[in-house]
Amino acid sequence: MFLILKYLAKLMKALASEASPSQIAGGMILGMIIGLTPFMSLHNLFIVVLILVLRVNIGMALLSFMIFSGVAYLADPLFHSFGVWLLELEGMQETYVSMYNNEWWALTKFYNTVVIGSFVTAAVLSVPAFPVFRILVLQYREKIHAKVQKWKVVQAFKSTNLYSIYKTVSRVRG
Repeated sequence: MFLILKYLAKLMKALASEASPSQIAGGMILGMIIGLTPFMSLHNLFIVVLILVLRVNIGMALLSFMIFSGVAYLADPLFHSFGVWLLELEGMQETYVSMYNNEWWALTKFYNTVVIGSFVTAAVLSVPAFPVFRILVLQYREKIHAKVQKWKVVQAFKSTNLYSIYKTVSRVRG
């Protein structure tokens, strides 16, 4: 129970933080890509490097990864069907054969129906999802954050010793 409250508090803190909405949305997008695709893939290593190099919110990337991993579990049959369709495209057969015969491209595992189907889906979804996530962060900050702070459960939590310890630790850690 405490763990859930801890992550919920971190989510609320990140949404209301001084981080730009684009940084938060960027973290959500990169976490979404990792979450929707099979974890042990070469492209996910590249995405993790992007998370560390770009100025995106790492906490949101982790939260997004956890949420979209659950979505991916449910959507795997759809990713498989889409991957089969992609791999059976007549005009792409020569490209796929050359990719498979190249050692570096073979490491991407794009010959796997779920990997290619989920990666293309995540890449396509990331284009419209970025502005949507950005707008949602802005809307939260403008309309919802002040209301959430007035909730009795939030005020009760803020009045506990546990919250004061959390604030002290947060200040010390930076």
